[in-house]
Amino acid sequence: MENKGSDEVETLKTKFVSVWHNVKYSWALKLKTSFSRNSPVLLLGKCYHFKAEDDDSVAEACSEACDEDSVVGNAEAFRKDFTSRVWLTYREECPPLPGSTLTSDCGWGCMLRAGQMMLAQALILHFLGRDWTWSEAMALQPLDTETWTTSAAKRLVASLQGPSRPPEHGPPPPLQSQAPGSAEEADAHLKEMYHRSLVSWFGDSPSAQLGLHRLIRTGLTMGKQAGDWYGPAVVAHILKKAVEEAMDPGLAGITAYVSQDCTVYSADVIDSHRAPRAGQPSAERSEAPPTSQSNQPVSASTLTDSRAVIILIPVRLGGEKTNPDYFNFAKSILSLEYCIGIIGGKPKQACYFVGFQDDSLIYMDPHYCQSFVDVSTSDFPLQSYHCPSPKKMPFSKMDPSCTLGFYSKSAQDYERISQELSKVLQPSAKEKYPAFTFVQGHGRDYDLSAGLTPEKREWPFIRDPRRTVTTTGDFVLL
Repeated sequence: MENKGSDEVETLKTKFVSVWHNVKYSWALKLKTSFSRNSPVLLLGKCYHFKAEDDDSVAEACSEACDEDSVVGNAEAFRKDFTSRVWLTYREECPPLPGSTLTSDCGWGCMLRAGQMMLAQALILHFLGRDWTWSEAMALQPLDTETWTTSAAKRLVASLQGPSRPPEHGPPPPLQSQAPGSAEEADAHLKEMYHRSLVSWFGDSPSAQLGLHRLIRTGLTMGKQAGDWYGPAVVAHILKKAVEEAMDPGLAGITAYVSQDCTVYSADVIDSHRAPRAGQPSAERSEAPPTSQSNQPVSASTLTDSRAVIILIPVRLGGEKTNPDYFNFAKSILSLEYCIGIIGGKPKQACYFVGFQDDSLIYMDPHYCQSFVDVSTSDFPLQSYHCPSPKKMPFSKMDPSCTLGFYSKSAQDYERISQELSKVLQPSAKEKYPAFTFVQGHGRDYDLSAGLTPEKREWPFIRDPRRTVTTTGDFVLL
């Protein structure tokens, strides 16, 4: 009887906490983000300026801050580009999360959501290219406080009455529509199919390939449970396993790699590009959507035997606070088109960093509680998966613990990426240590995890006890 009573108390406690989080994170009072007209804005390798386009200083300012291949655009182009990124936030009224009775990730799942957004950007590069933008991006209205607070009140009442649980569903059916007429319409239609399928992989149901349920189930094998706080390093390993274990043929042409102890082992990345995924026969791989080339959408001509690799690098950019010496490094990283962003944020408050202006980071915020969307239908609404309202945060408030992400489409592409990043990583007179390093060879050649089980080798920042390098915690700190 005592156990039954204790379980009922715990269930009631969980319910009230969930209700509080749903209300708290649904109250979306939106303050307008200010941008300077005198400084360029960098968004995942693209350069924008909010001055008039006929101003001669625009091109000069952008050329100083950006790579020569970066696109110079105005405020409208920036808004369209930003809004086209996939936005993943807290959700409620989901099927129960693995190992718990929770039906929402409000209040604790923000790092998982930030990781999903970074992974979604990698898939956009893979299938659609960096130049892709959503055709309906400019029609999306900014967040409306009244709408959100009204829905919050409705959800409060509904939560107290009992959460509604949507039925289980399988993978989304293939999209059906009338064949478009011109080649341009056909290309737009194909891109929209990829866009919708990509978003469906992040649905909040057990069957979604890269959804919250899959990530939490993977986290259970690493000692994390629904309701726990997930750090950026742990999320990197969760994302890696989720991509590797995804069974959808559309994801067979891409895999993930996580650096070991702030070191990227080039031979391991090259092997990831070339080796077939476990359990994925070559016949199945041939049916997968092909890898994109640069900024071009995928096509049949791009089919190869190699896979793209998402490179995830957990780092720590200082001690208790981010070392200011790393600010320019972070800017350089976000200025690269093959960068898929940074997951980190403030202490205990995760964000997905996608760009910067001057000394402020531009980020996407997962701290909004939205209702469950059934992505199994062919025409599910996409509006809640895109955000028209960027936010800014000073570099000085950035938590030093974060994970950097990059997309490499081929072994040849990785060679170029490693060379370019090695130049960025060269320490200045102020910096004593680079944020991470590239090393030739395999990680096993350096005997970093001798004597450990395969599962423990996957754990972030494992150090060989025989090594005598003097460190503080898991990192060399400045």
